[in-house]
Amino acid sequence: MTISQIHIDDTLKKEADILFSSLGLDTSTTIRIFLNASVENAEIPFSVQHRTIPDSLQEAVYDSRYRRNLNGPFDNAADAVASMLED
Repeated sequence: MTISQIHIDDTLKKEADILFSSLGLDTSTTIRIFLNASVENAEIPFSVQHRTIPDSLQEAVYDSRYRRNLNGPFDNAADAVASMLED
């Protein structure tokens, strides 16, 4: 099992913990549910409104949703960076 660390605003974390607790879940379980649903459906399991995503990221969202212009997996960070720098 892997342990992941993420940086989240303290207020957001507290509000999310309260919400998930009211649903009978803890935050770790909720994140696992999200990740499993994402992998199972090969997409984010809810609608992402265009107005919430900066225009600069729209193409990346489209690419990931329709599995185009994707690279990897990579064996190490150096290979990933080298791939990003290729034209």
